[in-house]
Amino acid sequence: MKYTIIGKNIEVTDSISAYIQNKMKRMEKYFVINDDVLCRAVVQSYKVGAKVEITIFTKEMDFRTEVRNNDLYAAVDLAVDKLEDQMRRLKTRMTRGHNGKFGLGELLALQNIEEEIEEAGEEEVVRTKSIYVEPMSLDDAINQMDALGHTFFIYLDSEDNEISVVYKRFDGGYGVIQVENKLADNY
Repeated sequence: MKYTIIGKNIEVTDSISAYIQNKMKRMEKYFVINDDVLCRAVVQSYKVGAKVEITIFTKEMDFRTEVRNNDLYAAVDLAVDKLEDQMRRLKTRMTRGHNGKFGLGELLALQNIEEEIEEAGEEEVVRTKSIYVEPMSLDDAINQMDALGHTFFIYLDSEDNEISVVYKRFDGGYGVIQVENKLADNY
């Protein structure tokens, strides 16, 4: 796994870097770790406390978590725990649907995301994301959304070939938004 550890308002010392890398070794049991797997950790210090953001970029899917705590090392521990919990829940959901025959790495659907980050003012678009939507079931879309830690996910519904958005509802459960206008069959 390749690591990029960034400090904001804090100097990333060798001990902080080693601590993060050591804790991240727990992730190796969930998928094949090689040089194609990238881990970006952003450590930010505040007057009171610290925030740790960890993102794991794989060819199949991205995993992300963010934790704020009064102690930097406790924040790292909690962030790794959250990542591990995300992966464990995803693996459980996916193996149930496939009778437990595959590991997490084999079950992850491809998600081709390209990002463009633009520098802009306050009232302008500051980030543009283009996605390639692949046909998948609603259950697979929910698994992808949960794995990314997002509150919504755009996908191409494999049942009706329509672009849909699944989202987490504030009162619990999930909702689905479907596009009404028809698109040409260019997929």
